Amino acid sequence: MTRTEQIITLSLASIYAFRMLGLFMILPVFAVYASTLQLATPFLVGQALGIYGLTQALLQIPFGMSSDHLGRKPVIFFGLILFALGSILAALSHSIEGIIIGRALQGAGAIGSTITALLADLIPDEERLKAMSVIGMTIGLSFIIAMILGPLLTGMIGVPGIFWLTAVLALLGMIILSTLVPTPKRLLLHRDTEPVLNQFTKILTNLELLRLDAGILILHASLTAMFIVIPSILLQNNIPLAKQWVIYLPVLILAFMCMMPFIIIAEKKRCLKETFIGAIIILIITQGLLWLFHFNVVMIAIILIFFFAAFTFLEASLPSLIAKISPAGNKGTAMGVYSSSQFLGIFIGGVVGGSIVHYFNFKQVFMFGTLLGISWLLFAITMKSPRYLSSKVITIGLLKDRESAKVLQTKLLTIKGIIDVLVCPDEGVAYLKIDNTLFANNDLINFLKSQGETYGKR
Repeated sequence: MTRTEQIITLSLASIYAFRMLGLFMILPVFAVYASTLQLATPFLVGQALGIYGLTQALLQIPFGMSSDHLGRKPVIFFGLILFALGSILAALSHSIEGIIIGRALQGAGAIGSTITALLADLIPDEERLKAMSVIGMTIGLSFIIAMILGPLLTGMIGVPGIFWLTAVLALLGMIILSTLVPTPKRLLLHRDTEPVLNQFTKILTNLELLRLDAGILILHASLTAMFIVIPSILLQNNIPLAKQWVIYLPVLILAFMCMMPFIIIAEKKRCLKETFIGAIIILIITQGLLWLFHFNVVMIAIILIFFFAAFTFLEASLPSLIAKISPAGNKGTAMGVYSSSQFLGIFIGGVVGGSIVHYFNFKQVFMFGTLLGISWLLFAITMKSPRYLSSKVITIGLLKDRESAKVLQTKLLTIKGIIDVLVCPDEGVAYLKIDNTLFANNDLINFLKSQGETYGKR
């Protein structure tokens, strides 16, 4: 990438990171803090923890689609303002109701899909995969840092201080957006990064994609429900909230080290389905073990290593599976539904987990996680082994009519290694799904030259 493209990528990745830090720093400390607020009950604590997931799930796709008409940067600014206002309200609140409203406002700043659309506007097609990989790594790193910083900062500035810090990070994101990120000269529809309205029926009736959507919902429901009780359990085992980072730091580092070889093996050996199912089984086992050994800190730490190893593997594998399975030109819509499912899982995990603690006891939360994992395993076992396909976007020039697009689509499918094609005549591009073991890029270039089409950048 050029220096300008690098700056744009890092700037947008930092805005993403600031939001994720603000949301996840609360996760390992919130349940204990919220239980001290006025009128707090376990049910309301769970609702406060998960409510931002509901507003994210409801608004992320509409925000992304509205940015096609209102502009990317204005929508992102608006989302960051909502996020900052929600953080300030949560920081000032002394009641659980105020926290719930503040967290809902935080989630209403649902700009994830808009950020990726802006990135696609500003980064050329051939460099976009690198840029998206940077954002993906940023999200994962933000989660790890947030899990450690949350307890650490609680001891320094308290949970209200973390909310104030979150508001400051949102303001910093606005400054970066206004000073380092240029305004696109024109807004393009990027079917590989943003949702398209007329594709939702196709995506929502694709059984293989629905399995993955249900999977990410279950994964984050389990995580959120678990963190309604884990901080309290560690507290009962004489580990103060501000010191709990001492547990999370080695746990997350070791979990990451355990997970990486399996990611590499799954892709290189093409055994993603097998390792994927194995990770689900580990999730189930860890939930059961936490139910049995919640009284022993050393056992909790060991179990959490395996839990987070499986969690991070699945968190990394699911988007990869979405990209492999989604039809050509439909990845943006598939990822939009997937992201909404993820946030909906956070909401469900908070509400159901809080309800279980309210009406039963904290150990039943782990039973809930076990049952979720078993249900996921049952429909994951029957999923098809994915084809290892990659996506490619090419410029074809504006075509005269849709009949010409159909003819070109048929011809493109005759090129060895091209498995699926969506030609968009009004956009002047074609979206390809490619088997790289069979595909030669020169074959495609020579074909397009023979057709008299333009092959280059949009």
